[in-house]
Amino acid sequence: MTIRFEANPPKILPNINTEESIEKFVNRIKIISKKCDAIHLTENVLGHQRVSPITIAEIIKKEIPNIPITISLRIRDKSEDEIEKIVDKCISIGISGILILLGDPSQIKTSNSGLIPSQVVLNLKNKKYDSKIELFLSISNKPNFSKIGRKIKANPKGFMTQVVQNLQQVQNLSDNLKQFSIIPIILFPSEKNQKSADFLGLNLTEYSKEFDKFVKETYKITKDILLTSPNDFNGLKEYLENF
Repeated sequence: MTIRFEANPPKILPNINTEESIEKFVNRIKIISKKCDAIHLTENVLGHQRVSPITIAEIIKKEIPNIPITISLRIRDKSEDEIEKIVDKCISIGISGILILLGDPSQIKTSNSGLIPSQVVLNLKNKKYDSKIELFLSISNKPNFSKIGRKIKANPKGFMTQVVQNLQQVQNLSDNLKQFSIIPIILFPSEKNQKSADFLGLNLTEYSKEFDKFVKETYKITKDILLTSPNDFNGLKEYLENF
């Protein structure tokens, strides 16, 4: 049973000391790692240039060697050779799993590899990478199961969902994808996360009413959850202290 914390590495910005940003970020991971079982590091959320999750993972594995780490790997602007080199690096660092996803359009690049996440997973499996590292694909919180044949055929270790909004979505995913690990992403409801909630179409007033019950019931169903709180680290930390 696993409670994961999703963390967005620091943005790379002019006039901001990146090394200081990394140090602050890693210190936060040290704190939250005492309250959760694993860390998931994203890559260039919304296409903004950020410190590589691999760079962060390498530091964390030296500081907290026993914490399992998964990362997101966006393939939109990477070639197959680049992807394989990144996966090799992940394995050498000791990263436990990779979420293969298309990724948002870059804010600074216009290139598009044309690769499809499910095909990338298939290619990696054909080269036996799945024997060394877990491969995940993303999935909608309410997919049309008749239209995800490519993802099913790719046979990943499992699926990380879009942010789930109710227990029915979780149960539906679990019932229809029994042969896979399902990792629902859950947004921590707080005023600081209002912008994220608006982006996702979440009514925080309703969503937060039985949030603790929602998290715990989801945890019972999937035995694995990914908690995200992009703008309220302390709020989620306090919640986890009482989980």
